[in-house]
Amino acid sequence: MIVDLPATSIGAVAKKLVQLRDDVGAMALGRVLTLVMVTDESRAEPSLQVANDATRQHPSRIVCLVAGNRRAADRIDAQIRVGGDAGASEVVVLRVYGELTRHGESVVLPLLLADSPIVVWWPDEAPKNPAEDPIGRLGSRRITDSEPASSPPKAIAARAKTYVPGDTDLVWTRTTKWRGLLAAALDQPPYEPVTAVTVTGGLDSASCDLLGAWLGAYLDAPVTRARTPAGTGLVSVRLDRESGPVDLVRPDGKNAVLDQVGQPSRRLALARRSDAECLADELARLDADEVYARTLRDGLGRLSARRTMPASEATAKGKAPAVDEATPE
Repeated sequence: MIVDLPATSIGAVAKKLVQLRDDVGAMALGRVLTLVMVTDESRAEPSLQVANDATRQHPSRIVCLVAGNRRAADRIDAQIRVGGDAGASEVVVLRVYGELTRHGESVVLPLLLADSPIVVWWPDEAPKNPAEDPIGRLGSRRITDSEPASSPPKAIAARAKTYVPGDTDLVWTRTTKWRGLLAAALDQPPYEPVTAVTVTGGLDSASCDLLGAWLGAYLDAPVTRARTPAGTGLVSVRLDRESGPVDLVRPDGKNAVLDQVGQPSRRLALARRSDAECLADELARLDADEVYARTLRDGLGRLSARRTMPASEATAKGKAPAVDEATPE
């Protein structure tokens, strides 16, 4: 069910939600959190679809704030979606115009569920300091996504400067499966220290930077960043040890090969994660991510220009595995 409320007020929206609850049933009683989305008109519908898919695991009230023309007359056009049009959640879309675009926190505040966590998500452009943003202050968790930025690596480096507990970024969440596989590989014999790390991926991949930063921080090893063309994402990781390297290579964006001394070569499913998967992961935890914090604080500084090189050069020097030799089945 979709209910349109053009040129309305927040009071009228809240009253309509109560009426719908009486007519449709106790639709809000099982909501575990409020997800506040801040976006623009061009990204509103794709982002709402992502939120709907993600909150099937975490039924929520989704409040989507869409900033319209700042020069227009002050106005709120609202839309309420429940039932099949809202997945497992209830959705309130607020399109604001005029001076209201500068006071989004006052617009969304009356619609936040009482006594439930509040998560703020910026699907595209986010404030420079999310924790100091008026809407960001409402949330115990603040989720950004540096991938749409003109330079994702620079954007994630900027996040490191403003980080406070509760912040996270979906480029970090996209590394989750890689981190799990590499940690599992190092839990098997031989139990030797890692002496060097090489992470290969797109020159525009902030996920690649964060994965290298995480490995460098936790393994206390030098990190080489090998570059592939923009858009290729994470391609491979090599962890050098005395007995031989651990290589995790994903040549096609879907499947990977894990090779290490003393173990048979393993073929693994390692498809790129969807935005909905990543957002659902972040909604599953409402505490501060200490691993992400340490990666930003202690790891990113290990990625220096002198340890950055084209992937072909890294392969020729034996620092990175040859991608064309990995043949997942």
